[in-house]
Amino acid sequence: MRRIARHEHVYCKISGLTTEASWGDWQAEQLWPYMEVAFEAFGARRVCYGSDWPVCLLAADYRRQMDAAAGFVQQLSAAEQAAFWGGNAAVFYHL
Repeated sequence: MRRIARHEHVYCKISGLTTEASWGDWQAEQLWPYMEVAFEAFGARRVCYGSDWPVCLLAADYRRQMDAAAGFVQQLSAAEQAAFWGGNAAVFYHL
């Protein structure tokens, strides 16, 4: 991940973590180290949220998996959170 992050035109979408965890008993905090690596590698301006819906339903309802991401990004500034939840995707997809 760190190697590909060196390319400034590459972004990282946080998606699918819940379906990679133990479906029945994962906790949000178990996902955060992976998010930490993504943010360290890409920086807050090149990471965005991906719902992984409807696949996420295999491991959690939409709200639970979204709350897991929200718990991690609450440590970011308001501007970084806004970028994560949509601003970075708008830049990447030229919306």
